[in-house]
Amino acid sequence: MDFDPDDVEDLLPLPPATFHILLALCAGDRHGYGIIQDVEERTDGAVRLSAGTLYRTIQRLLERGLIVEPRNPVGVPVDPRRRYYRITPFGTEVARAETRRLSRLVRLATGAGLAAPETP
Repeated sequence: MDFDPDDVEDLLPLPPATFHILLALCAGDRHGYGIIQDVEERTDGAVRLSAGTLYRTIQRLLERGLIVEPRNPVGVPVDPRRRYYRITPFGTEVARAETRRLSRLVRLATGAGLAAPETP
């Protein structure tokens, strides 16, 4: 799918909570608490999203078309009391653009002697 690069770039840089939520949804459909758990696990507890931050961010992501609420979540046991979310192709492209942006920053910092190069 093609996206207007300006639409993607207009959303960058992403706030950290937004990026973490998109990363969680790249792994599959999740409900809110599942997103909170995924982010905490993925960051070894360094990032803990509050429910308020999560649902405010989710509302913005829905409004901007980066995520949707699927009728039939895939790959998760469905609990009718929960609302599930799925990343859209546009959301995936925005997450990729943010990843490229962050990678460039790390390369610049490494080149300036601020970060040690990764060892294999």
